[in-house]
Amino acid sequence: MANLLEQLTKMTVVVADTGDINSIERFTPQDATTNPSLIMAAAQMPQYADVVTEALKWSKAQNTSAKREKVIEDALDRCAVEFGMRILKIIPGRVSTEVDARLSFDTQGTIDKAKKLIAWYEAAGTSRERVLIKIASTWEGIRAAEVLEKEGIHCNLTLLFGLHQAIACGDAKATLISPFVGRILDWYKKKTGKESYAASEDPGVVSVTTIYRYLKKFDYKTEVMGASFRNLGEITELAGCDLLTISPNLLADLKSTEGELPRKLDPAAARTATIERINVDEKTFRAMHEKDEMAKDKLAEGIDGFSKALVSLEKLLGDRLDALA
Repeated sequence: MANLLEQLTKMTVVVADTGDINSIERFTPQDATTNPSLIMAAAQMPQYADVVTEALKWSKAQNTSAKREKVIEDALDRCAVEFGMRILKIIPGRVSTEVDARLSFDTQGTIDKAKKLIAWYEAAGTSRERVLIKIASTWEGIRAAEVLEKEGIHCNLTLLFGLHQAIACGDAKATLISPFVGRILDWYKKKTGKESYAASEDPGVVSVTTIYRYLKKFDYKTEVMGASFRNLGEITELAGCDLLTISPNLLADLKSTEGELPRKLDPAAARTATIERINVDEKTFRAMHEKDEMAKDKLAEGIDGFSKALVSLEKLLGDRLDALA
């Protein structure tokens, strides 16, 4: 009998959720995603010290008369691109590279940063078709994605927790969305005091299932990629989702587990479901977001967490920059 990972890859694109290139080589996923926390973790690993050094040297060469802060800022972005380019040498598909989370409420700033990242990839010989720019699913971030998609820069809208965010992303013609399964579970466990949920009743699973069915029902082209998993049950309950981005430890668990894996999400079934269509303009988006306590809390927490990871990475880069002097 085939293991769960082999069966999953027949119905879902499996994406590695890591900045650890060795882990990506081990599991040979189709795509890979990174975020500031993952890049920070990878940057501290001795085996990737050269990636950080190359990013710093590149930034110094580009900013010979710039202030130290500018060198570090560009090195920060270059780090993400350097990891992305190395990952693309291993995988056949796409890598997701995140825009600075501190720009999450700055539409033009997000657009400018995305264009800079894509320009660097292209200058290094990487097609923009192989890169997804990750942007937080704020109203401002979604508007940035709408502009970028029209210019052929494909976007992955992340930190997505509510149906209102998903619909707005679909309306903006975002290439892909990343609803966070495990973080939704975390919120409900803390809120209710309930220690565990059956996999089919997991609030994160229910949320992603709802989002998937809505987008397929109304024939949105936006792909759905479940993210942020806490256990195997969450993954198996979403078998059939367009994509699932999975951490190395859970990829290993899937690979070592045998058993039947039935398809749970199917576009044909979703198209026959009875679902009411919702018009999500800015007023509706903000009203729905305010009403959805979980989505409101987790979006704010996610932006704050990624912002703190960036500050830590800037400090690491600053220290190594001083050591290069």
